[in-house]
Amino acid sequence: MSRLHRVTIEINGEQVTASIAARVNLIDFIRTEAGFTGSHLGCEHGVCGACTIEVDGAAVRGCLMLAVQADGANVVTVEGLAGMGRAKNLRAAFLAENALQCGYCTPGMLVSALEYIESGESSDRATIRAHMAGNYCRCTGYQAIVDAIAAVIESGEGA
Repeated sequence: MSRLHRVTIEINGEQVTASIAARVNLIDFIRTEAGFTGSHLGCEHGVCGACTIEVDGAAVRGCLMLAVQADGANVVTVEGLAGMGRAKNLRAAFLAENALQCGYCTPGMLVSALEYIESGESSDRATIRAHMAGNYCRCTGYQAIVDAIAAVIESGEGA
């Protein structure tokens, strides 16, 4: 018999409270309990980066964190970025550079790219690629993604 744990997590500014099994990962909680389905669950091993979200301001793999570990945390998903007006220039650059194709990896890519841009790092392509190495994309070949991130940094207008 599984014991349920009551958790409350702020997701995109909305308090979500539910009783869940200890084994429920954070991305499943976000998708099923809160209804924010923009972040995807790909590999379930923290390898692909499709589930990348912000937890208390840090980019994390939502499939590797249990929802009970996020009790009391502030979580932002790709929907939250848009709703808060964050990453507006980054989203526009992804569109302009054709940095999204099938779109499956895009939510995780945007969260990871935003973390990179907000860290104040340079627009050096090799450094961008190194930071984004944990996010897999099977469609774009990464060049357009790197170009989009660099364009935002070089614009000086912020993400």
